[in-house]
Amino acid sequence: MYWVTPRHLAGDDDALAERIGDILASLGWRMWPTSRHTLLYVSADGLRGAEWILAAYPFELGGLPVAWQLSARSRATSVMAEWNAYFTAGVPYEGLADLLVAIDAREAPDADLERPETVLSALISRGWIRDVDRPRTTAIDPGFTSCVSLEMLPPLIEDADPRPDLVGWQAWAEPALGSPYLWCASFSASVPHGLVAAFASSLASPVPVLRRTVPKNAEGRLTVVRRS
Repeated sequence: MYWVTPRHLAGDDDALAERIGDILASLGWRMWPTSRHTLLYVSADGLRGAEWILAAYPFELGGLPVAWQLSARSRATSVMAEWNAYFTAGVPYEGLADLLVAIDAREAPDADLERPETVLSALISRGWIRDVDRPRTTAIDPGFTSCVSLEMLPPLIEDADPRPDLVGWQAWAEPALGSPYLWCASFSASVPHGLVAAFASSLASPVPVLRRTVPKNAEGRLTVVRRS
């Protein structure tokens, strides 16, 4: 067992489904298995959803299969989600857990009361730096291995806003230039900036995380704080 830092390179310890499932159960979300061999979790008010979709293999981000899809609705009876967020395998589960706690705590999970600067401020306060070329939309970790950026949405990212050429927050980790991505995340255009900031702040936290295994392509970039 290792306590390692930085968090954004620590991986998911091959326990992303179990850890997030435990968090959702503790929040009181109900779970159903689906015919697509996925696990669907819904909040008590029916406004928030999370689905473990790795078995269905819907699409990829950065060459990695999407594992979790989060969504929110303005009404429990609404067929279409107001927004969606997608996370591949390998994403540090602490960031996803803190995001779900923030989603659960919001009275209206689709209300956006913050500005994009909220996301960047959360990262800057944790020691990340603004991109020189895109200081208003992009922040990078000091080791230049992870990035959170307001970008054009990749294909298959669903949002209630039908307008073309929408932008949404994208995040990824690339332990070395040109190496495979460790994980990727994509937030559709209508995801509240405050929720993205909750994920970003957790992702950039300097607090070490406990892992049994660490990603091989990040070994040279991780610091083992202590063993237990």
